[in-house]
Amino acid sequence: MSLILQKLTARNRQGRRATKLRTLVGAMLMLALSVGSAFGHDFRQGNLLIEHPYATPSLSGTHVGSVYFKSIRNKGSVPDRLVFASTPLAGRVEIHRMHMDGNVMRMREVPALDLPAQSEVSLRHGGAGTHHLMLVDLRKPLNDGDRFDIELVFENAGKRKVSVWVQSPRNTGHPHKH
Repeated sequence: MSLILQKLTARNRQGRRATKLRTLVGAMLMLALSVGSAFGHDFRQGNLLIEHPYATPSLSGTHVGSVYFKSIRNKGSVPDRLVFASTPLAGRVEIHRMHMDGNVMRMREVPALDLPAQSEVSLRHGGAGTHHLMLVDLRKPLNDGDRFDIELVFENAGKRKVSVWVQSPRNTGHPHKH
């Protein structure tokens, strides 16, 4: 009887060690996955790489917001265009081009965003000559830390839903007025 109890106790210790090891390995795997996604979230659609979609917190009392991207890269040999975007969070989404007019940043809606073959198009916050997506008639404010989906429609690559993170912009060194 004593020998049986010793074997059961030893087997029980081994089972607890295996459980702890599985828990540790699982935690390490989850940490590795979350660290990878914390440093960037990119999406692919055909030959397009959509890098780090983000929005800035909306200003109090306004019903508009802006979505930016680190870039959209067209790795293919055929040009493409972003022709439409939508999100349940806004009444409509417009594609805007920004340019400086003296010391004032101006925005104009454009029908599409050209994505030349083998090129990278910047859509960063605060940059003249770049583009962004304007969220019009926001249904709720954009707050730091929020996330939401936006669907992008490309002329050749088709539709792609991406997750947008709301974050305060880093100091861009480009003070401007709208």
